[in-house]
Amino acid sequence: MKLIILDRDGVINYDSEQFIKKPEEWKPIPGSLEAIARLNQADYRVVVATNQSGIGRGLFDMSGLNAINGVMHKACAQVGAHIDAVFFCPHMNETDCDCRKPKSGLFEEIAERYNLTTLKNVPVVGDSLRDLQPAAALGAQPFLVLTGKGKKTLDAGNLPQGTQAFPDLAAVVDAILLS
Repeated sequence: MKLIILDRDGVINYDSEQFIKKPEEWKPIPGSLEAIARLNQADYRVVVATNQSGIGRGLFDMSGLNAINGVMHKACAQVGAHIDAVFFCPHMNETDCDCRKPKSGLFEEIAERYNLTTLKNVPVVGDSLRDLQPAAALGAQPFLVLTGKGKKTLDAGNLPQGTQAFPDLAAVVDAILLS
Protein backbone atom coordinates (compact mmCIF):
# COMPACT_ATOMS: atom_id res chain seq x y z
CA MET A 1 0.00 0.00 0.00
CA LYS A 2 1.23 3.48 -0.90
CA LEU A 3 0.51 6.05 1.79
CA ILE A 4 1.21 9.78 2.12
CA ILE A 5 0.56 11.92 5.19
CA LEU A 6 -0.24 15.61 4.77
CA ASP A 7 -0.60 18.43 7.23
CA ARG A 8 -3.76 20.45 6.47
CA ASP A 9 -3.32 24.17 7.20
CA GLY A 10 -0.46 25.63 5.17
CA VAL A 11 -0.16 22.55 2.95
CA ILE A 12 -3.61 21.90 1.47
CA ASN A 13 -5.24 25.20 2.40
CA TYR A 14 -4.10 28.66 3.38
CA ASP A 15 -3.23 28.97 7.06
CA SER A 16 -4.29 31.74 9.42
CA GLU A 17 -2.68 33.07 12.59
CA GLN A 18 -6.25 33.32 13.92
CA PHE A 19 -6.95 29.65 13.07
CA ILE A 20 -9.37 28.32 10.47
CA LYS A 21 -12.51 28.49 12.62
CA LYS A 22 -15.37 28.39 10.10
CA PRO A 23 -15.98 26.53 6.84
CA GLU A 24 -15.90 29.76 4.82
CA GLU A 25 -12.35 30.45 6.08
CA TRP A 26 -11.03 27.26 4.46
CA LYS A 27 -9.46 28.18 1.09
CA PRO A 28 -7.34 25.73 -0.92
CA ILE A 29 -3.83 26.63 -1.98
CA PRO A 30 -3.80 26.68 -5.81
CA GLY A 31 -2.82 23.27 -7.19
CA SER A 32 -3.10 21.40 -3.89
CA LEU A 33 -6.38 19.64 -4.60
CA GLU A 34 -5.26 18.63 -8.09
CA ALA A 35 -2.05 17.28 -6.53
CA ILE A 36 -4.15 15.12 -4.21
CA ALA A 37 -6.11 13.88 -7.24
CA ARG A 38 -2.84 12.87 -8.92
CA LEU A 39 -1.82 10.97 -5.79
CA ASN A 40 -5.19 9.20 -5.82
CA GLN A 41 -4.71 8.27 -9.48
CA ALA A 42 -1.30 6.80 -8.57
CA ASP A 43 -3.02 4.60 -5.93
CA TYR A 44 -1.83 6.55 -2.88
CA ARG A 45 -3.89 6.61 0.28
CA VAL A 46 -3.96 10.28 1.27
CA VAL A 47 -4.21 10.91 5.00
CA VAL A 48 -4.23 14.22 6.87
CA ALA A 49 -2.53 14.59 10.29
CA THR A 50 -3.30 17.98 11.81
CA ASN A 51 -3.08 19.81 15.12
CA GLN A 52 -6.39 21.54 15.76
CA SER A 53 -5.88 23.29 19.10
CA GLY A 54 -8.73 25.64 18.23
CA ILE A 55 -10.98 22.97 19.73
CA GLY A 56 -9.09 23.00 23.03
CA ARG A 57 -9.09 26.80 22.98
CA GLY A 58 -12.87 26.88 22.52
CA LEU A 59 -12.64 28.65 19.14
CA PHE A 60 -14.71 25.92 17.48
CA ASP A 61 -16.12 22.54 18.43
CA MET A 62 -16.20 19.11 16.80
CA SER A 63 -19.17 19.97 14.62
CA GLY A 64 -17.26 23.06 13.45
CA LEU A 65 -14.17 20.99 12.63
CA ASN A 66 -16.34 18.49 10.79
CA ALA A 67 -17.94 21.32 8.79
CA ILE A 68 -14.51 22.73 7.86
CA ASN A 69 -13.28 19.28 6.83
CA GLY A 70 -16.53 18.78 4.93
CA VAL A 71 -15.70 21.83 2.80
CA MET A 72 -12.25 20.32 2.17
CA HIS A 73 -13.71 16.95 1.17
CA LYS A 74 -16.26 18.60 -1.14
CA ALA A 75 -13.58 20.77 -2.77
CA CYS A 76 -11.46 17.65 -3.32
CA ALA A 77 -14.39 15.79 -4.89
CA GLN A 78 -14.95 18.66 -7.33
CA VAL A 79 -11.51 17.97 -8.87
CA GLY A 80 -11.70 14.18 -8.66
CA ALA A 81 -9.66 13.91 -5.46
CA HIS A 82 -10.35 12.33 -2.09
CA ILE A 83 -8.74 12.22 1.32
CA ASP A 84 -8.96 8.80 2.91
CA ALA A 85 -8.88 9.94 6.55
CA VAL A 86 -8.25 12.95 8.78
CA PHE A 87 -6.41 12.39 12.06
CA PHE A 88 -6.30 15.36 14.42
CA CYS A 89 -5.16 16.47 17.84
CA PRO A 90 -7.71 18.75 19.57
CA HIS A 91 -5.42 19.65 22.46
CA MET A 92 -3.65 22.90 23.26
CA ASN A 93 0.12 23.16 23.30
CA GLU A 94 0.16 23.14 27.13
CA THR A 95 -1.52 19.74 27.26
CA ASP A 96 1.02 16.97 27.52
CA CYS A 97 -0.71 14.62 25.10
CA ASP A 98 0.97 12.11 22.78
CA CYS A 99 -1.08 13.12 19.73
CA ARG A 100 0.03 16.74 19.36
CA LYS A 101 2.77 17.17 16.81
CA PRO A 102 5.78 17.25 17.25
CA LYS A 103 5.05 14.09 19.25
CA SER A 104 4.44 11.02 17.13
CA GLY A 105 1.08 9.79 18.46
CA LEU A 106 -0.96 10.80 15.38
CA PHE A 107 1.53 9.07 13.09
CA GLU A 108 1.53 5.94 15.24
CA GLU A 109 -2.28 5.93 15.13
CA ILE A 110 -2.17 6.19 11.33
CA ALA A 111 0.27 3.27 11.12
CA GLU A 112 -1.97 1.20 13.38
CA ARG A 113 -5.13 2.06 11.44
CA TYR A 114 -3.49 1.00 8.18
CA ASN A 115 -1.86 -2.12 9.69
CA LEU A 116 1.67 -0.85 9.02
CA THR A 117 4.50 -2.02 11.23
CA THR A 118 6.58 0.98 10.15
CA LEU A 119 6.22 4.31 8.41
CA LYS A 120 9.70 3.96 6.91
CA ASN A 121 9.95 6.04 3.72
CA VAL A 122 6.29 7.14 3.86
CA PRO A 123 6.18 10.72 2.53
CA VAL A 124 5.05 13.27 5.12
CA VAL A 125 4.37 16.81 3.93
CA GLY A 126 4.27 19.77 6.29
CA ASP A 127 4.97 23.47 6.52
CA SER A 128 6.42 23.54 10.04
CA LEU A 129 9.16 21.82 11.98
CA ARG A 130 6.59 20.14 14.24
CA ASP A 131 5.10 18.41 11.17
CA LEU A 132 8.48 17.03 10.13
CA GLN A 133 9.95 15.97 13.49
CA PRO A 134 7.62 13.01 14.15
CA ALA A 135 8.00 11.91 10.53
CA ALA A 136 11.78 11.80 10.84
CA ALA A 137 11.60 10.11 14.26
CA LEU A 138 9.58 7.26 12.75
CA GLY A 139 11.68 6.87 9.61
CA ALA A 140 9.19 8.54 7.28
CA GLN A 141 10.41 10.88 4.51
CA PRO A 142 9.89 14.54 5.52
CA PHE A 143 8.95 17.07 2.84
CA LEU A 144 8.73 20.78 3.63
CA VAL A 145 6.46 22.99 1.53
CA LEU A 146 7.23 26.71 1.40
CA THR A 147 3.54 27.62 1.61
CA GLY A 148 2.01 28.47 4.99
CA LYS A 149 4.80 28.72 7.57
CA GLY A 150 7.23 26.88 5.28
CA LYS A 151 9.51 29.76 4.30
CA LYS A 152 9.92 30.77 7.94
CA THR A 153 10.58 27.12 8.85
CA LEU A 154 13.23 26.79 6.14
CA ASP A 155 14.91 30.04 7.19
CA ALA A 156 15.02 28.90 10.84
CA GLY A 157 16.99 25.81 9.84
CA ASN A 158 17.49 22.71 12.00
CA LEU A 159 15.33 20.62 9.71
CA PRO A 160 15.38 16.86 10.22
CA GLN A 161 18.03 15.06 8.22
CA GLY A 162 16.82 14.17 4.73
CA THR A 163 14.13 16.84 4.59
CA GLN A 164 13.43 17.96 1.04
CA ALA A 165 11.93 21.42 0.44
CA PHE A 166 9.56 22.31 -2.39
CA PRO A 167 7.54 25.42 -3.32
CA ASP A 168 4.17 23.71 -2.68
CA LEU A 169 2.28 20.42 -2.50
CA ALA A 170 2.01 20.18 -6.29
CA ALA A 171 5.81 20.28 -6.58
CA VAL A 172 6.20 17.61 -3.88
CA VAL A 173 3.75 15.37 -5.71
CA ASP A 174 5.61 15.92 -8.99
CA ALA A 175 8.83 14.75 -7.31
CA ILE A 176 7.20 11.74 -5.63
CA LEU A 177 5.47 10.56 -8.79
CA LEU A 178 8.63 10.95 -10.89
CA SER A 179 10.79 8.96 -8.47
